[in-house]
Amino acid sequence: MAGSKKGFDISLRCGRKPRNNAWEHAGKNGEFMTEKMYNRNIVLILAASFCYMACPMLITPLIVGFSESVGAAAVLTGIIGGLMNMCSIVCRPVVGNLTDRFSKYRIALIGAILTTVACIGYIVAEDPVLIVISRIVNGVGFSCCSVCMSTWLSNMLPRNKIGSGMGLYGMMNALAMAVAPAIGVWVYQAFGYHAAFCVALAFAIATGLTIQFISDKGEPMTSVQPEASRAEVLEPVGRKKLELVDRRVLPITAIIMLFAIPYCATQSFIVSYTETRDIAVSVGLFFPIYAIILLVLRMVMKGSFDRLPFKVFLIGSSVCAFCGIGLLAVMENNVLMFLAATFMAGGYGIMCSVCQSTAILLARRGKRGLANSTYYIGLDLGMTLGPVIGGFLYGHLDISMFYPMLAVTVPLIIIVYIFSRKGLEPKNF
Repeated sequence: MAGSKKGFDISLRCGRKPRNNAWEHAGKNGEFMTEKMYNRNIVLILAASFCYMACPMLITPLIVGFSESVGAAAVLTGIIGGLMNMCSIVCRPVVGNLTDRFSKYRIALIGAILTTVACIGYIVAEDPVLIVISRIVNGVGFSCCSVCMSTWLSNMLPRNKIGSGMGLYGMMNALAMAVAPAIGVWVYQAFGYHAAFCVALAFAIATGLTIQFISDKGEPMTSVQPEASRAEVLEPVGRKKLELVDRRVLPITAIIMLFAIPYCATQSFIVSYTETRDIAVSVGLFFPIYAIILLVLRMVMKGSFDRLPFKVFLIGSSVCAFCGIGLLAVMENNVLMFLAATFMAGGYGIMCSVCQSTAILLARRGKRGLANSTYYIGLDLGMTLGPVIGGFLYGHLDISMFYPMLAVTVPLIIIVYIFSRKGLEPKNF
């Protein structure tokens, strides 16, 4: 028995599959997989992640206009526009706990079903009430899919490949965020709102169908785990108390929120900003350029996500974010706008993946769902506060002060990091 145990330990340390089924068992319980980076399950989760993100992103640029067309007042249309994200903020802690306690396949399937129901609601809606209900259902479904799929994927990755693996996940989300709105606007202009919502429905159904073919159902951690799990911070067996957030991840929550605020304010107000300043630029190209640059950066830097410490990315991305905001403040032509989009990709775009992978690496064993939900709370807050702060600045200050005021977020990021830096470097580095 002693010799067998020794052989088992050596197999784990060397990354080889032991002769018994312990390695496969560990993988099915969601923590320790083989060193193979790409396999059928991972590819399917990446495909499903594209579909679940494409669905609401296709609807987002259309929902305010559609609400107005069925009789919603101006104030209500604004509430409807942000209702999905507000609902997500409330749901994240609950979904994070459920993800750590139940099969990730089941939670993701529930999310896909709810998203499908929401899309059907948009299609048949003839008054604002049904749209409001559909947005709430959409928010719950989106919370389930986003937290669950990112946790599901992270549990299939070797610990030393989480950075690059989550970079791929972020790349699929970025691709959906770039492609889906363009598809939605084109279908709406050619065939109307209902046709566009039918395309969103197809993405929701595709999410549910894709995960049916994933063999690893993402079962929760069990109390018996191999000794290879020493790298994780252990949680006492049997602890079942409900936790709203992972305190280790709260600095990450604050950092990603601050990175997201200027980007999301830009998302909402860049058209109005350029019109008010009477700048002759092709503003519709800003986000496609951002998405293309982000995809290139993530492909080129994929190995760096696993090698470099968090502080390197934070400093580099802070500089990029500041440059991007500064270029938007002085923008006079397409060249400056394209450069601003490039620096935004190097700032907010890169830090989305870095913050999420760091949150996962900081998580206690069996608590990656909670860590993921804590990360997403920061992202949701940034996506909610960005338009709100942008609206306040746009309505109450001279337009020339719009981006200089948003630039305040960068020193705040550095301050958050200085006060929390000791707890933000996972043991990998």
